[in-house]
Amino acid sequence: MRAPSALWRLLSTALILLIGAGLYWATLKVNYQWRWERVPEYLLITGGEEVPAPFDGTVTVSGKQISIVPLLGGEPQAIADIDVVQVSDGEIVFAGNTVGKKSGFSAGPLLIGLWVTLQISALSLVFALILGLIAGLGRVAHNPAARDLAAVYVELIRGTPLLVQMFIVYFFLGTVFNISGFVAGVTALSVFTGAYVAEIIRAGIESVPKGQMEAARSLGMSHWQGMRHIVLPQALKRSLPPLAGQSINLIKDSSLVSIMALTDLTKAGREVVSSTFSPFEVWFTVALMYLLLTGALSIYVRKLEKKMAHD
Repeated sequence: MRAPSALWRLLSTALILLIGAGLYWATLKVNYQWRWERVPEYLLITGGEEVPAPFDGTVTVSGKQISIVPLLGGEPQAIADIDVVQVSDGEIVFAGNTVGKKSGFSAGPLLIGLWVTLQISALSLVFALILGLIAGLGRVAHNPAARDLAAVYVELIRGTPLLVQMFIVYFFLGTVFNISGFVAGVTALSVFTGAYVAEIIRAGIESVPKGQMEAARSLGMSHWQGMRHIVLPQALKRSLPPLAGQSINLIKDSSLVSIMALTDLTKAGREVVSSTFSPFEVWFTVALMYLLLTGALSIYVRKLEKKMAHD
């Protein structure tokens, strides 16, 4: 006799609580002073935004406005709406020195890194899907040249580590073509993920019964029309779960772009750790932020699957 589902849910809940209790016990055994109250300031800065001096010059203060006259001559530059003035009239400042603060909220280093991660992941995913679709169609094409080129691309990319590919793209191609770290990161992630997307698309196309294409051809469609209107829609439905998994992997793989001098979420976490000496709080927070990203994507894909199932 099968146990009721409520009993199984109770068992799973008990196991989760047991794991949580074990983690809590482990934290007590570590000689570490936890400072969770400092985490919000890594996400959102409430003390106002610092205003740096744009160049070396002499300061003139007038209420909430500061005017800086360049030491080497030139037009003075006025900075208005400064709520807290931190320099005095006639003082000499140098480029980058803080001259005041503007009140309000500003994004902390972790939120800035999260935004960079979102940009890189979104762009890379779009290009990877396009590249993967082209290579996937090449893998099942009747043209031997298309099949060979697609096979070489897939096997070459899948057979080498992503980190090595990033080094090649950033240090070699970046130097030759003078591309920025952001472009290099998007390129490396797109090419790497596109190879896996190509195999997912190929498997999805081959899972559609061959009779579907034969029926399309019997109706007078060309091979491309049958692929576009009959085979590909069915293949994409079947490929959606593995494509979602690969997209989640891409978000996690984007943490490697920190080697390209890009301040993504992972590098922002390292910088915060080096300045605050709070490694556990920061890395747990960074892990939670990645989890929220991938979890939101998983929920969206599940809803998309249900919608496509009813179409």
